[in-house]
Amino acid sequence: MAAKSGSLSINSENIFPIIKKWLYSDHDIFYRELISNGCDAVTKLKKLDMMGEYSLPEGFKPRIDVIVDPAKKTLTFKDNGLGMTADEVEEYINQIAFSGATDFIEKYKDKSNTDQIIGHFGLGFYSAFMVADEVHIDTLSYREGATPVHWECDGGTEYAMEDGDREEVGTTITLFLNEDCLEFCNEYKAREVVKKYCSFMPTEIYLSKEGSNETQIIEEEDKLDNDEVLEIVEPKEKEEAKKLKIRKRPELMNETTPLWTKHPNDCTKEEYQEFYRKVFQDYKEPLFWIHLNMDYPFNLKGILYFPKINMEYESIEGTIKLYNNQVFIADNIKEVIPEFLLLLKGVIDCPDLPLNVSRSALQNDGFVKKIAEYITKKVADKLSGMCKTDKEEYEKYWDDISPFIKFGCLKDDKFCEKMNDYILFKNLEGKYLTLPECLEIKPQDEEEEENSADTDIEEEQKEKIIYYVTDEQQQSQYINMFKASKMDAVILTHNIDQPFISQLESKNEGIRFQRIDADVSDAMKAKTSKKAEKEMEEQAESLGKLIRKALKNDKLAVKVEKLKNKKVSSLITLSEDSRRMQDMMKMYSMPGMDMSAFGGEGETLILNANHPLVQYITEHQEGDNAKMICEQLYDLAKLQHAPLSGEAMTKFIARSNEIMMLLTK
Repeated sequence: MAAKSGSLSINSENIFPIIKKWLYSDHDIFYRELISNGCDAVTKLKKLDMMGEYSLPEGFKPRIDVIVDPAKKTLTFKDNGLGMTADEVEEYINQIAFSGATDFIEKYKDKSNTDQIIGHFGLGFYSAFMVADEVHIDTLSYREGATPVHWECDGGTEYAMEDGDREEVGTTITLFLNEDCLEFCNEYKAREVVKKYCSFMPTEIYLSKEGSNETQIIEEEDKLDNDEVLEIVEPKEKEEAKKLKIRKRPELMNETTPLWTKHPNDCTKEEYQEFYRKVFQDYKEPLFWIHLNMDYPFNLKGILYFPKINMEYESIEGTIKLYNNQVFIADNIKEVIPEFLLLLKGVIDCPDLPLNVSRSALQNDGFVKKIAEYITKKVADKLSGMCKTDKEEYEKYWDDISPFIKFGCLKDDKFCEKMNDYILFKNLEGKYLTLPECLEIKPQDEEEEENSADTDIEEEQKEKIIYYVTDEQQQSQYINMFKASKMDAVILTHNIDQPFISQLESKNEGIRFQRIDADVSDAMKAKTSKKAEKEMEEQAESLGKLIRKALKNDKLAVKVEKLKNKKVSSLITLSEDSRRMQDMMKMYSMPGMDMSAFGGEGETLILNANHPLVQYITEHQEGDNAKMICEQLYDLAKLQHAPLSGEAMTKFIARSNEIMMLLTK
């Protein structure tokens, strides 16, 4: 066979059913596509007027009409844009995927960029066949002497085209809906879908119902355009002082200049709040917002709101609506919106997005990553700026926004780096501290040591520990001891805090977070001689054997320390590493996994050598009540550390009663 080359041919009989059925994931999206085409037609006509190639008629008011007719089972889209000639219908409609928008942009790309063209691919018109058995087009071009055109197709590969009877410049598309899609000519369904996709399109969109005599009576003070008023009627009852106006259809469905298209300096607080309520149906005021307004190196505008959320009862997943030239694309597209910002509510409008053919998803493009990085940077700049310039206001928001920020730090290294010094921690006194401020706080004894001449170089280079509390009520005994020792700790009670502090430790060399029940620090201990320390070691060894035997727990470590607070008889400490490991195992454990193997690992019982009970069992290890006191000391320590199990609590109550009975003898 001789070598041969050529172009692949596509049979429209095969490709057309695929376009109709599989081009769009949501069938209602044809509303968006056809209305977008109408917006494009209007935008093009206005551009031609600006270029001096056409003069708009006096009183021209750009608009798109959506007309539902349940009786005839039709849905009509009318625009007063530039229309089409027969040759243009042949080129843009009969040739699938030849985009008129792309052709127009190429022709006028150097002349003006005032308005954007929405369409890109030329396939939007064919979305009509997803719901219609037959589609008609009636169009009249703006060109002088143009002849109106009528075009119709029943969804196959055959079409009919002839002279039409349209008298005004523009295009009308009529859909004869199939039986499975009659819901789309229902007035309420139409309103729902138009509001969903077209609430902010740049051309006014009106919805009406063909043959409807419905009217809405409103008060005279309401402002209406003249073409919206059917008649003025006098009230029948004399006591009604005001005249009434009757509003007739059509109903305006969109806002052509949404708030995000304005400059931030031109927007008021009330406008931001009203826009939030309208778009997200959330009547709780947002905490604050970030207005994005960028022209270079790409065009991006939007508003991100930080909502107030009740973490216990509400999902913290937000909604960020993505627009392309004011045309709704989708909610929460993760390629554009960084994952942690999906917790927010807001709108992003980026005409430069590389959308796929159905405009429902993004094509894989490095440009998208740059957009996401820009949005992250703007959020970090806003938050860090608030902390630097108005820390008092920033503190008011912190408890509500901290999950957003901590989640962001876990998910995005660059965001974490920018926010490192602007993360707040609430201390035991309720004061908010940044990470650098937390590191500056030292207990009084440590300050004295640093001021002494004997300070060891190794001491200066040791890890800087930040103590924290996860449950103020459960750990109250430890908190009291910290306060008595003039030590401080920060409150970290949210589930996200554990992975978050691990992240901070990895990003900040020499910093270590430690829960207040993980160790008895030197600041809590009374000063002792070396001889006393040796005696306490011997005491711990003998008491350890006694207590482990009484509790039948060979894993338990026992220490004897002289604590400053003589009222505390015993404490439980659990090493930070062991506790974090236990928490992780619980988090990732499968149903039925035996966690008992991890219980007690790293746990230490601290006995206060200054307390009479500890002194008693030291001197009476063979006494009748020694075992009972050992058990009680352990349970008392355990209660300050964590809740007792059901069985252990039952034994503790019975033992407490027994001890009180001894007092009566």
